[in-house]
Amino acid sequence: MQSGIHRYRLADGKGAAMRAHYVSFVVAVLVILVAISGAPAQQQINSGQLATSLAGVSNTKLSLTGAQMRQAVLDNIRNYPGTLPPRPLTFPQLENLAQFVVEVDFDFNSAVIRPSSYRTIGAIADALHNPILLGYGILVIGHTDSVGGRQYNVGLSQRRAEAIRDALVDPFNVNPAVLDAVGMGEEQLRDPAHPTSGVNRRVQLINVGGKFCFSPSGERYVCQ
Repeated sequence: MQSGIHRYRLADGKGAAMRAHYVSFVVAVLVILVAISGAPAQQQINSGQLATSLAGVSNTKLSLTGAQMRQAVLDNIRNYPGTLPPRPLTFPQLENLAQFVVEVDFDFNSAVIRPSSYRTIGAIADALHNPILLGYGILVIGHTDSVGGRQYNVGLSQRRAEAIRDALVDPFNVNPAVLDAVGMGEEQLRDPAHPTSGVNRRVQLINVGGKFCFSPSGERYVCQ
């Protein structure tokens, strides 16, 4: 029995041309596979795991608001000028709250979410629609590395946090009143010894508890 290539060989001498096209096709496929395997893998998020991680709510009433956090970031830059913050900015009130860190890819120097992260945004939305999280206030905190000025990175991280918030609202129908976006810039580097490392670029989700909603100014109130 003849092979598949032989069966498709044309009598007019085009078999060699077909083999050349076939080899070119195979080479192209291999190149694509190598490119894909060499690309960094997007973090895989399980919405159920995320919801469970965010469900542990402290009974302590949180007095800190998103607006106060944004002001604290600006104050830190003004009070401690320099290329890098001398130490990570801390908010002790948040340390014991349920939180989860995710990776979201953006276009370079932009707040446009890359398609590679659409699934991550969808998983976050699914988690926030979980009955165990409905009505709880969620801080969406954006962090950058140290590439660029500190003041600029605060603005960039704020726009990125807002982009995530907006994507959760539309098209995923998360209640906008339970989301507050905060740009931290490079003021809380995860790896201060390597400030330009990609590990510093992340999004932090924090459940502030109490079934609070947020006003446009960042002030909290009890959801009705």
